[in-house]
This record gives sequence, structure tokens and C-alpha cells, in this order.
Amino acid sequence: MNQTKTILITGVSSGFGRALANAALDEGHNVIGTVRQASAVQAFEAHESGNAHARQLDLTDTPAIANVVEDIEATFGPVDVLVNNAGYGHEGILEESPTDEMRRQFEVNVFGAVEMIQALLPFFRKRRAGHILNITSMGGFITMPGIAYYCGSKFALEGISDTLSKELAPFNIHVTAVAPGSFRTDWAGRSMRRSPRKISDYDALFEPVRQARMEKSGKQLGNPDKAAKAMLEIIQCDTPPSHLLLGSDALALVRNRLSNMEQEIAAWESLTVSTDG
Repeated sequence: MNQTKTILITGVSSGFGRALANAALDEGHNVIGTVRQASAVQAFEAHESGNAHARQLDLTDTPAIANVVEDIEATFGPVDVLVNNAGYGHEGILEESPTDEMRRQFEVNVFGAVEMIQALLPFFRKRRAGHILNITSMGGFITMPGIAYYCGSKFALEGISDTLSKELAPFNIHVTAVAPGSFRTDWAGRSMRRSPRKISDYDALFEPVRQARMEKSGKQLGNPDKAAKAMLEIIQCDTPPSHLLLGSDALALVRNRLSNMEQEIAAWESLTVSTDG
């Protein structure tokens, strides 16, 4: 039997955040969603269930994060699940992309998530209960030209999630890194920041990748509503996985990446062990 939970989800205005919030509300859970725009607060809270609550929050505003989390705990009672969903994609060849774009990418995708976790952990630890879902990406395992900053942020969140799961295990607090493949969200559309192209040497490599991504936007195989149901299943699990891939494309691409890594490790094994002693 599913247990009713209080779920805090960052970034519920679109994409996975909105799909998960709607699915959770339909199942009778209480949902507190963060939104960036004040105008989105009322829209989210208008859900017919009466269990949708919103707080305006910019994840680059560090002092505000702790204040909002304390207010949520005081107002709505114990949070059972934190879903770090808010984030965006950056597209651009590394040589062409200002490092300011990288800083912004990490501020939202990594620092914002970590600061949400740090704000909630004292409550989770005191209760010896809680579950953190960090929405990463198959881009936290595999890479492709033109999304170095994005992949870097998701590799970072994967590593942080894995380490955190070990730190929190003694307190009965679970951590799951959820790595979706290509889904029909706004990631490759309006949510994508793109650095201008200017170095023609990269055209042959990158332009087909960029064109294919734009053409597939909105037509990807992955269904966000089905992803939401998968995440709700994980939330109800007593022994959730520390990593969960979503989508057949993510499964195939990550398996291929791991296979190639194993082959390369084997090919260079003698040099690897030559440094001992």
C-alpha cells in the first residue's frame, strides 16, 4: 500500500518537475514546489487536490534556500522526500563558451542542489528518515560534443550523490541519482542556453549534433509522465537504488560507455599497474 508523503520538488513549472508534481498530487501526496516566478505560485497552487503548495525560490540565492526550507518544515510539517529537479542545459563548444556560462551552469545544477540538501539534512537526520532524489542525466555517464559544461555539472552531481548515499546510510536516509535519457521536456528547447558559434573548425563535428538535437526536440522517445510514475515507485521503495537510469536510450548508451571503458582499462592494464612499488 502506498504511503502518503510530503514531497518537496524544485522547479515544478515545467518538464520532469511538473510531471512528477502532477503525478504525486494525483496519488494523494502533499507537494511543495519551488518556482522562480511569483506569477507561477498561484498557478501551481490552483491544483484541484488542494495539496499543492508553492514557494518562490531562485536556486542561485544561497541565503534564501535555508530560509525557504525552514519555512516549509514549519508550515507543512516534516518533508519526506526532496527532489532536486531544477536545472537547465547549456550547449556550446568548450573553446567558444565563456566560463561565466559554466559558473552559472554549476550554480544552478550543482550548488543549488547541494544547498537544498544541506538545508534539509538537519531535519532528515533528526528524524532518521528521508529520501533525496537528484535528477542527473545520462549526460552524467556519457558525453557528446557541445555539452561539456552540462555534462560536467551532471558528472559532479552523480559523484556527490554517490558519496552522499554512503554518508547518510547510517541515518536511514536514502539518496537516488535519477539519470534520464532523452525525454519530451523543454531541455533542448526554451530551457537550453546556447553559446554563439564562431570557430568554423568545429562546424563539421558539431553542426550535425546541434541540428539533430533541435529537430528531435519535443519528439523524443521518453515520456515525462512515465518517468514520473517510475520516480514515485522509487519513492515508495524501502530499499531504493542509489542510481536509476530512465529510458531505453540511456540504458543502451551507458552500457556501451561502460563496455568501452572496460576495454580501454584492459588494454592499458600493464601500464596502470607499472606504477606500484
